[in-house]
Amino acid sequence: MKNITREEALELLKEYNKDKFHIKHALTVEGVMKYFAEKLGYGEEKEFWGIVGLLHDLDFEMYPDEHCKKVQEIMKEKEIDEKIIHAVASHGYNLTVDIKPEHEMEKILYATDELTGLIGAVALMRPSKSVQDMELKSVKKKFKNEKFAAGCSRKVIEDGTQMLGWDLDKLIEETILAMRVDEEKINNYVESL
Repeated sequence: MKNITREEALELLKEYNKDKFHIKHALTVEGVMKYFAEKLGYGEEKEFWGIVGLLHDLDFEMYPDEHCKKVQEIMKEKEIDEKIIHAVASHGYNLTVDIKPEHEMEKILYATDELTGLIGAVALMRPSKSVQDMELKSVKKKFKNEKFAAGCSRKVIEDGTQMLGWDLDKLIEETILAMRVDEEKINNYVESL
């Protein structure tokens, strides 16, 4: 088993994902994971957290019905570190796999994956189309409306919040702050594809 560099992870992502939406989501979750690694005292593991975020939906575009299962096969074939495989697969807990998030990093991924999608959808409704001027109350209002961004599971977000032992407001606020960090860089990169 080997570790994978960020460059190798990005190439692997682009091999299995052609849709700009999926690439943007992967880059967003990567940035959020790195933010939380720093925030929670795992700074020396920041790149590892980021790679897990980058690869978490590797199989989703091509194999949506085998999400979090197919990714394990792909990564084993490429001899990627078992810790990355476990972390990536664990975000499908109780949905497609029974691999429970154990490490704090896996719980962050589980809690923020769907939330970044919801926050991203809220951003698109704003005049700025950005998270830079977004406030907690905007997200909370849309969170309560089950029809808005219906594909973003509120239950998964709430379950992830409970796994972390946090309250929902804290998770949303911190995730907005995390998404602000790389938003412009990610948008520019995705536009260049």
